[in-house]
Amino acid sequence: MNDDFEAEELLAGTQVPGDADLDASLRPKTLADFIGQAKVREQLELVLHAARNRGRTPDHILLSGPPGLGKTSLAMIIAAEMGAAIRITSGPALERAGDLAAMLSNLVEGDVLFIDEIHRIARPAEEMLYLAMEDFRVDVVVGKGPGATSIPLDVAPFTLVGATTRSGALTGPLRDRFGFTAHMEFYETAELVQVLARSAAILGIALEPEAAVEVAGRSRGTPRIANRLLRRVRDYAEVRGDGRIDVPSAQAALAVYDVDELGLDRLDRAVLGALVRGFGGGPVGVSTLAVAVGEEPATVEEVCEPFLVRAGMIARTPRGRVATSAAWHHLGLTPPAGALSQGLGVRAREDAAPTLFDDRRG
Repeated sequence: MNDDFEAEELLAGTQVPGDADLDASLRPKTLADFIGQAKVREQLELVLHAARNRGRTPDHILLSGPPGLGKTSLAMIIAAEMGAAIRITSGPALERAGDLAAMLSNLVEGDVLFIDEIHRIARPAEEMLYLAMEDFRVDVVVGKGPGATSIPLDVAPFTLVGATTRSGALTGPLRDRFGFTAHMEFYETAELVQVLARSAAILGIALEPEAAVEVAGRSRGTPRIANRLLRRVRDYAEVRGDGRIDVPSAQAALAVYDVDELGLDRLDRAVLGALVRGFGGGPVGVSTLAVAVGEEPATVEEVCEPFLVRAGMIARTPRGRVATSAAWHHLGLTPPAGALSQGLGVRAREDAAPTLFDDRRG
């Protein structure tokens, strides 16, 4: 694995190989242990408490938001709070209606069915899910052609928890069948410091409070990234220090892994450099920008751009991507007269329809 790929992998909000076991050990087990997302926690607590009082399964729940914010953890907490078993699958795994029917038929009353990336579920399976969510039954078609027969099959009352990074990609009929929808926001630095302190205690890492602030500030507002950076800083401290993580060791470790003070990695800085130095700050189409940095347009658009927009360094306009004054200053350059000012109120939303501001003609 080369250094550039490793740095980009560190700052990916999505789960990467090697994360699963450690992430499982760091997951909170109850709503009380879950840090951040105060509004979502309060809303969920009401939904679950009311369901327990009625002796009913909770309404179906949709969790939306960027990757790495705790949607899977919340799904597991929902099952734990209800004293129920959880069955886990993903949208891409449900390619046929039969795949979903087999899973639904094995549910027992009160079970939680968690479908990650539910917006990627195949259409035949999605249409079967409609009936299961509303009437707790599915119609299984046996045979083909004129002789095909539909056999109704009862499903035990269950709670579907769907997670999506692109709620705008969900079809209307599926979205409308969820009784409660929660959108998860990026974390503040103070919340990430709490996450890091908890993780350090679980992993037995000696982490100084000031060092936790340093790591949290470079974690893109994402707990998964914060925990990943913590493990890499721990490696540095154990190999090149006494194992204790202080501010100098944290800064040195993050420099080794090419993560700067704002949480930008090599590819982020390459995109900013191309936009500012190569195209005078834009506007420029995403395809042209991707060619300039030697990446696929999808990588620039889905991996780099959301954070750069949220950080106020790039603005999406009808004509293309434009660098703000913050981008020029971050690269140590003086912005030209007329450069967009920092803080445009533009917030990265991975679930926004890309056609709204997207110019791919470049």
